[in-house]
Amino acid sequence: QVQLVESGGGLVQPGGSLRLSCAASGSIFSINAMGWYRQAPGKVRELVAQISRTGNTYYADSVKGRFTISRDNAKNTVYLQMNTLKPEDTAVYLCNLIKGIDAYWGQGTQVTVSS
Repeated sequence: QVQLVESGGGLVQPGGSLRLSCAASGSIFSINAMGWYRQAPGKVRELVAQISRTGNTYYADSVKGRFTISRDNAKNTVYLQMNTLKPEDTAVYLCNLIKGIDAYWGQGTQVTVSS
């Protein structure tokens, strides 16, 4: 089993920054990828950013140039640095880990961008 614990969400003004963290524990060998999804009320859950085992990254078009995903293998933690936040970035952000054919999810952390 894998456990994911997110932190770092909160309320921020437009143009501000936040950094989300996701710490993985448990059976975390042979991880394929880790990433962040987000889900806003009434909207489909979308993949925001992902980093593979080899370090390749993916970003949704809506966050390219503003968000950066990174990882610390020694701490089994993945980060999402979010800059120049916009009101449309408001959502619950969920950490995701893919191991083999299995996917694991964190409990989610709320990000609210509002003045």
